[in-house]
Order: sequence, then structure tokens, then C-alpha cells
Amino acid sequence: MDLNRGNMKKIRGLILFTALVCLAVLKIDIVLAGIFFLLGIIKPFLYGAAIAFVLNIPMKAVEEGLLSKVKNPKFAKAKRPVSIFLSFASVVLVIVLVTVTVVPQVTKTMMELGNKIPAFLVDAQIWLEELFASQPQLLAVLEEFDPAKMNWDSIVNTVADFLKNGLGSVVTSTVTVASTIIGGVVNVFVALVFSFYILAQKEKLGGQLKRMLHAYCPDRVYGRILEVASLTGRNFSNFITGQCTESVILGAMFVVAMAVFRFPYAVMVGVLIAFTALIPIVGAFVGCFVGAFLIMVDNPVKAVWFVILFLVLQQVEGNLIYPHVVGNSVGLPSIWVLAAVTVGGSLMGVVGMLVFIPIVSTVYALVREDVNGRNAAAPGNETQL
Repeated sequence: MDLNRGNMKKIRGLILFTALVCLAVLKIDIVLAGIFFLLGIIKPFLYGAAIAFVLNIPMKAVEEGLLSKVKNPKFAKAKRPVSIFLSFASVVLVIVLVTVTVVPQVTKTMMELGNKIPAFLVDAQIWLEELFASQPQLLAVLEEFDPAKMNWDSIVNTVADFLKNGLGSVVTSTVTVASTIIGGVVNVFVALVFSFYILAQKEKLGGQLKRMLHAYCPDRVYGRILEVASLTGRNFSNFITGQCTESVILGAMFVVAMAVFRFPYAVMVGVLIAFTALIPIVGAFVGCFVGAFLIMVDNPVKAVWFVILFLVLQQVEGNLIYPHVVGNSVGLPSIWVLAAVTVGGSLMGVVGMLVFIPIVSTVYALVREDVNGRNAAAPGNETQL
């Protein structure tokens, strides 16, 4: 190899990169601590960017649809703030609707359950008496237990020590929880302000980012980055739209089916399932659990039939609606949608389920483009992926 100036520069860069990788591996604990420290600092800004990305979808629809019909020049400058306000208001309205619909009924059911506990205890006492009457050996075991032989002083001292140590733990835990709550409130406030700024200045920020990339990247790399970023953004937007559409369809199915079969709490359970179904594949099961619990307190037999109804509708939704609505919206075959949800849930929980579908969709589109391009370039090979 010719050791000219360019090659020497590449070799030095490779040696420096290798040295940095080795140092990072040897000091992996320090590297991870630094990464987590930086993530803690920029976390509210990451949340703000995520909120802005999600809210940009309804804001764009309001701007280009509803407000595009307003031709008054005086309203031009107010179009963006009004769009942002309507987008925030729509999300808050959905959350308030779910809260007002679900929380009071859950609270009422818990109070009814509390009123039924005394009757349950009476039934349990009768059952235990019948059990001891039919099983004398259990009564003999209990009779061997003599409270007089117990060392009550030792028990009292143990309880006192536990309470003494526990009081300090309670105080420490209270301070920790209070600090966490305050920190969470501050992070949410910063995230909301940052998201509002991004939405208000998205064209300006996008132009600045493009100019910076163009200044430091070759034209070919710059064009490819913009292409991948556009594809990723489009997939995420289509996924969020498809997921919301699928949730509304599933919730409407439950409202209609429960009303037809005369189940209680039809509207409330439908709204809850529609909200929890925003989590791909498994979210509706959370709504099913709450709905079955509420119906069980009212009528245990109907609760069993509700679970059966849920399983039937879930099969319809999982095999027919979800792969077509969400899968088609991101251009991903059904099998890859299921794989993305499974892998994402295993690695990152609920967040992984939400982000892995558009990520896998982007990777799938890039691989498909590359494979089709290679096949098209090969002589006599016109196979398309």
C-alpha cells in the first residue's frame, strides 16, 4: 500500500479509533455512568422532542386542513399558535375523557367491593368451620399451638426494633419520593416548553440542521441522510396514525358488541380498551382486565362471558384489523409487525413495542430497496423483494 499523506491520515484515524474503543471497553463502568449521567441531563429535551413529533401529526392536519380554508391575511401569523393549541387541547381532551369515564366507575366498584367484604368474611368463616368439622386433623394441629408458651417479650422487642428502623426508612423513602415527584414535574414542564418551541420553529430548526449536515458531510452522504430521515419520519407518522385508527376501531367494536349482548359499562369499557390499545398487541389486555373486574363485581357470570367476547374480538383485531391497518400504514408485512412487537417488548418493554414497528419498517424498506437494486443490476435477474 502506498503510504502517502492520505493513507497515513486514515491509518492514524484507525489507530485512534481502536485505542478509544479499547479504552471504552476497559473502563466500561465509567463510560456507562457517563452515558446515564448525560441521558439524565438531556432526558426532558428528548421527551420534548418526542412530544413535538407526536403532536406534529394533528397539528399538520389542522394547519393544512381546517385552517387552510381561512384566507384572512391577518390570521396568517396566528395559524401556527392556534394549530399548536388545538393539538395540545385534543390530547388533553382524550386524557380527560378517559379519566372522567373510567376513574369514577373504578372508584365506585372498589367501594362496592369494600361493602361486600364483610359478607365475604362471614361466608369464609362458615366455610372454615365446615372444613374443620370435616377434617379433624386440622383442628388437632391448631390445638398444638399454645400462645402461653410463646416468648412475648422477644416478639415485642422485635416489633419495636422493626418500627424504630422502619421509621427512618419511611422518612428516607418519603424524601426520595418527594424529590422524584418534584424532579418529574420539572422534567414534564421543561419537555412541554421545549416541544412547544420545536413545533413553533420547526421549519427554522429543520433548515439549520440541514445546513449543518451539508457543511460537514459529503453531498452523497448528506442526500442519503435526508432520505433515511424522511423515510423514518414518514414511517413513525404513519404508525402513530394507524395505531390511533386501530384503537378507535377496536373500542367501537367493544361498545357495539357489549351493547348488543347487554353487558354493563359498555361505553366505559370501550373507551378504556381503545385508550390502552394504543400499546400494540398487548395493550387491550389491560383494558380487558379492568373491564372484567368491574363486571365481575356486578355479575361474575357475565364477567366470564365478557372475557370470551374479548378473546373473540381480540382474534379478529389481531389477525384482520391490526396487520392491515397498522401493517399497511408502515409498509410492513404482518409477520414482521408481530416480530417487531415481540422483540421490542422483550428489550425495552412498552416503549420498545411502540418504537420498534416503525424502526423495523424503516430497516425493511432500506433492505428491500438495496436488494431490489442489486437484483435489477444483475443480468437476467428481475426478482423483486
